[in-house]
Amino acid sequence: MTFPQANPPPVRMHENEVDTGADLVRRLLAAQCPRSQSQFPQWADLPLTPVRSAGTDNAVYRLGDALSVRLPRIGWAVDQVEKEHAWLPRLAPHLPLAVPEPVFRGEPGEGFPYPWAVHRWLEGENLNADTLADPEAAARDLARFVLALRHLPTPPDAPRAGRGQPLATRDEGVREAVAALGDLIDGKAALTAWERALRAPEWKDAPVWVHGDLSPGNLLFQSGRLSAVIDFGGLGVGDPACDLMPAWSLFSAGGREVFRAALAADVPLAVGEALWERGRGHALAQALMFIPYYLHTNPVGVRGARQVVAQVLADEKSRS
Repeated sequence: MTFPQANPPPVRMHENEVDTGADLVRRLLAAQCPRSQSQFPQWADLPLTPVRSAGTDNAVYRLGDALSVRLPRIGWAVDQVEKEHAWLPRLAPHLPLAVPEPVFRGEPGEGFPYPWAVHRWLEGENLNADTLADPEAAARDLARFVLALRHLPTPPDAPRAGRGQPLATRDEGVREAVAALGDLIDGKAALTAWERALRAPEWKDAPVWVHGDLSPGNLLFQSGRLSAVIDFGGLGVGDPACDLMPAWSLFSAGGREVFRAALAADVPLAVGEALWERGRGHALAQALMFIPYYLHTNPVGVRGARQVVAQVLADEKSRS
């Protein structure tokens, strides 16, 4: 889960995270990238700039003008390299927005324990509910992306989406997070909203493709219009409700209703109501569990997560 901010402070490391740095990246590039092939320039000699964000799973460096280097920072993100390398080229031609293009897959080395990747650089900026110039256009564009992904064929070897599992699988984590947060949030209201989401009927149809983390930091805008979706580490098949999370993490009430209406045009109303409830539950669960884990290491992400909680609880209150 990532949240945008201009020039955010760097995320402090957790004890289980692996450190990276420009020197390490240059060593990896020099040792592994095939300089002898004309399609691979001498990458290790190109300018290398850390990309500062509130992202938590990967460290990203811009390499020259056209490339980025992406290194997992923690064990649970390691399989994302292979997943993106295998599936993004197959899905990209069928999607209405730009997505990352894998160029090279690196192996552990130079003291770095994980596989890593080089992608084409995608231009754009992160926006949020306060900075969206046209939230209704953004809502419609994002809905088109969600629906296009949802309708792609799901082959037998498609990966399962971690956040595409039944909402009840997150119940223990949510309750632990609420207890850990104490007076930082309205725990009673949060649990009321959470339990309403749990009562929504589960997804009974065949699993569909989901991005899994359509947070503001994974959406790129150019000239105010949504242009690209990045970070497909959560890609897989499952319940599409998890891809409704931007209704509360990116949009305020007006954009949220446009997003919902655009999605409802594709889904029968009864199923749409259940999807929406579960989507709200996923947004709340993700934000609640984020806050205590990153409370002292990722202030930008925590602030964004608290805004999501506030949006969900305001939404819940409006229905009372």
